[in-house]
Amino acid sequence: MGARKKIRANAIKEARRSVAMASLNNCPTSPRKMRLMADLIRGMEVAKALYVLKHSSKEASIRLEKLLLSALTNWQTKNPEASVDSGLVVQSIMVDGGRMLKRVQPAPQGRAHRVRKRSNHVTLVVGRVAEEGSTSSENA
Repeated sequence: MGARKKIRANAIKEARRSVAMASLNNCPTSPRKMRLMADLIRGMEVAKALYVLKHSSKEASIRLEKLLLSALTNWQTKNPEASVDSGLVVQSIMVDGGRMLKRVQPAPQGRAHRVRKRSNHVTLVVGRVAEEGSTSSENA
C-alpha cells in the first residue's frame, strides 16, 4: 500500500470512529408516519431526543427510541474511554420506504380494493458536534 493511500485510509478510520450508526429494516409503520418523528429529532442532542421520543404519544416514537439507544450502544462500543454525555448529536436520520404487503379488502357490489400495508427502513447516525463553529466564535 502506498503512503498516500495509507494516510487516507487512516483518516477515514478516524472519521468513522467519531460516528456510530444503527439501522432498522422492514419496520411495519408507514414511512410518512415515521418521518414525522424523525424530523423532530434530527440535529438534536441525544439526551433531548430521548426525552422527546419517550414523551411522545406516537407509536413510531417507541421504535425510534429503541433505535437511538442502539446507536448509543454502538458508539460506546467504538469509544469505550469517552462518556456518552460529551456532546453527542443525532447527525442524520433517513427514512426510506421498505417492502409493501398487498392485501385485498372487500368492496361493494362484489368488487375488491387493494390495501397497501407499507413498511420502512430507518438509518440513524450519531456523532459529536462539529467543532468548526466553536473555533470561529473564539477567534471573533
